[in-house]
Amino acid sequence: MLDWSIIAVYFVIVFGIGFYHSRKERSASEYFLAGNNVGWFAVGASLFATNISSEHFIGLAGSGASTGLAVGCYEWSASICLLLLGWLFVPHYLQSKVFTMPEFLEKRFSPGCRWYLTGVSLFAYVFTKISVSLFAGGILIREIVGWDYMTSAILLVVATGVYTIFGGLAAVIYTDVFQAVLLVVGAVVLTLIGLNEVGGFQALRTALPPDFFRMVKPASDPNYPWVGTIFGTLILGTWYWCTDQVIVQKTLSARNLQQARYGTLFCAALKILPVFILVLPGLIAKALWPTEVTGDNAYPLLVMRLLPPGIKGLMVAALLAALMSSLSSVFNSCSTLMTMDIYKPWRPRATDRQLVNFGRWSTVGIVVLSVVWIPFIRNLNDQVYQYLQSVQAYVGAPIAATFLTGILWKGATPTAAITTLIVGGVIGGGRFLLDVLRNAFKMDLGVWNDVVSISFLNFSVGVFALCVLLMVVVSKGSAVKLGVEELTMDFAHLRGSRMEVAATVAILAAVGGLWVHFS
Repeated sequence: MLDWSIIAVYFVIVFGIGFYHSRKERSASEYFLAGNNVGWFAVGASLFATNISSEHFIGLAGSGASTGLAVGCYEWSASICLLLLGWLFVPHYLQSKVFTMPEFLEKRFSPGCRWYLTGVSLFAYVFTKISVSLFAGGILIREIVGWDYMTSAILLVVATGVYTIFGGLAAVIYTDVFQAVLLVVGAVVLTLIGLNEVGGFQALRTALPPDFFRMVKPASDPNYPWVGTIFGTLILGTWYWCTDQVIVQKTLSARNLQQARYGTLFCAALKILPVFILVLPGLIAKALWPTEVTGDNAYPLLVMRLLPPGIKGLMVAALLAALMSSLSSVFNSCSTLMTMDIYKPWRPRATDRQLVNFGRWSTVGIVVLSVVWIPFIRNLNDQVYQYLQSVQAYVGAPIAATFLTGILWKGATPTAAITTLIVGGVIGGGRFLLDVLRNAFKMDLGVWNDVVSISFLNFSVGVFALCVLLMVVVSKGSAVKLGVEELTMDFAHLRGSRMEVAATVAILAAVGGLWVHFS
């Protein structure tokens, strides 16, 4: 009864925050960008809560139980990418005064780039972010409460959609702040209880193979080859943290550049934590119940067997917070893309009220597609988080190459950008199709089996290198001409305050030290 009371209080607080902000929005800017009036703490907490979803609790702990700490390479690489976001990317985004990342590509390159990125982003949200979050959330609720995962997924969509649809980005961000605190507290409590149960960190190291505590693995490792672990995660992270609408939209809501940068620095520091509060619990579960832990069930087992009443309710609320914060952000970003990149170009004279209303209704089709796709996810990969990262690797590398080259080099042309996006997208889509055919439908692909056997992290490195080369070669052979609006690529923003520089150095030192320690 106590657990259910805590969960009920959680929902009351979340809905209260959401509906409070739903009463305040009036314009498209207020609905989609929270009126550009968000402070650094809310920006950073929202970035963190948006990223940490149910697939992190399920997937990171599951991968930790299966292969050790190596999956944490994504988390520490994210800290580096967040520094890139704050120092390099956000200043250009704020300068261009855009609502969406496809809109930025149009201003930098061409309308064709905008349409491409809009389509790919919506596709990726349906087949990775939304559906994987729902599937992982369904696993959690099935294991803890006993409901089947399809029922759980549908109920969570409705609950999250209510405050997101009406409250817009402000409701999403300020519920994220509360949810970020809750999920960190819950995860820390469970980790400490788990470590105490297993006898401490040293006893944990003794109970598991030494390889479980190494972040950098040999080049022959099928999941975490060192080339992909070091470079592939940075490429994926650049796409996800620096060019993805769901993430970047939070920084666009900041009051100014300084608040946006402080927010990214705050989140970069927070991203050091998941290795210890989400991956490590998977190792703890494996040490405690070596014959029962199968991967995805690692975290639910810890919750069900170690937590007393009351604390268990807090943890369930934290798990719900992780899921709902990510879902609400993706719903809002889908709404923004469909409104600002599809509806507004079609109806350029639409009023703010029409834009907001279209945005509120546009998520219905996305949600339906996501729910339909959920049953297929299990067939692709036994480890949910690995599935998510592998799909993102196939679409992220060409986008990261296009954005990065376009910002760093004035000579990058519209022809080169659209060529790179299409060629890279076809290569990534082809690899994704091969994965589906072999892993889901158990087909023998003949010579193509060798392509599928390449680690997706290594594959993303190769695609990224090819895309950068394409950008340079095609740009050299085409007219140097910026897009619809010329963007001045100045780098005056690299001169930050002493506090910004000190925080950046401290984060780099902490991440570097941890990489060395666990190598």
